[in-house]
Amino acid sequence: VVGVVVKDTLDKGVTVSVERRVSHAVYGKIRRRTTTFMAHDENNHAKVGDRVVMVESRPLSKNKRFVVTRVVNRDDTA
Repeated sequence: VVGVVVKDTLDKGVTVSVERRVSHAVYGKIRRRTTTFMAHDENNHAKVGDRVVMVESRPLSKNKRFVVTRVVNRDDTA
């Protein structure tokens, strides 16, 4: 799963927004939908705006079900 980090305030954790495109059932217009996931980031490498790759894992906490495997693109605007 590839997404963009929206929050990095957690220790060893980030919140990642994943965008998907869905078609309206009746009219067929393509719409963007986003889902946010909490992910484990062991070394605190990911920062806000970075594009990251996550994999599903066992439950690490009440809300964490993913682990960040690598940072694809760094956000250079920060």
